[in-house]
This record gives sequence, C-alpha cells and structure tokens, in this order.
Amino acid sequence: MILLTTGCSGPVALDEPAPAGDAVPACDQVMAALPDQVLGQARRDVEPGRYGAAWGSPTITLRCGVPRPAAMVPGVSCFTANGVDWFPEDADGGAIFTAIGRAAMIEVRVPERYQPPGDALLDLAPVITTHDPDRGGC
Repeated sequence: MILLTTGCSGPVALDEPAPAGDAVPACDQVMAALPDQVLGQARRDVEPGRYGAAWGSPTITLRCGVPRPAAMVPGVSCFTANGVDWFPEDADGGAIFTAIGRAAMIEVRVPERYQPPGDALLDLAPVITTHDPDRGGC
C-alpha cells in the first residue's frame, strides 16, 4: 500500500483496491456507513476515496475489497472481535488487520502510536457486521 499525505490536514492519498463481484456492493455500503471517528481520531479526506478511508495523524487507514493477504495460509490464526473475524499481521510501524469471511475483505492499518492497535477494530466492527454479512472466517 502506498500512503502519502499532503500536510497534516490535507487529503490522504491512498492506493485503493479494485473490488469485484459481491465485494462491490458490500464495499459501497460499508464505505457509506463508516464512522466519523476511530480511536477518537477524526476522519480525514482521502484521494481518490471510493474504497479507502483514513482517520487521525498518524493515519489509521481502511481499504475495502483488498485481495486475500499472502500470509493467510492454512493453519495461521485469526481472532474474532465484536462479530468480525480478523487476520492480524505485523507491519513496519504498526499492525495490519484484515476482515475475513465476508463478501469483501477489509484491511485496516493501525500505526504503533495507537495502543492496543486492535481497539480500532471495535469502532469499525458494527459497520462491517451490518453491511457485509458473515460467511464464515475463523
């Protein structure tokens, strides 16, 4: 993922995925219902913005309709938070969580500044469970 910012308050440039099939309507609904705040951080403008969202500085990002993570192979663990199954990965400078078992895989990147990083998922889970029904993940 390429993440660039144009100043602290400018829009966030986010490399957005290109969801296909059932993921398109699921992502459209999820994106339209995202909260104004995640971890108490205000939502920021994103370019292009159709399948990506951002909050705060450093930026918490969400991308809807991402491909299956390469590290997600049989036998790896996942966890459930507020009804959403998540595949966790360590990332340079933070953590990546991918919502699995739904029409659209949704990636959330949380910078290490926000601890515990999984708390961001609690703010996002209600939107995901409402607009992208569970198909079985963990």
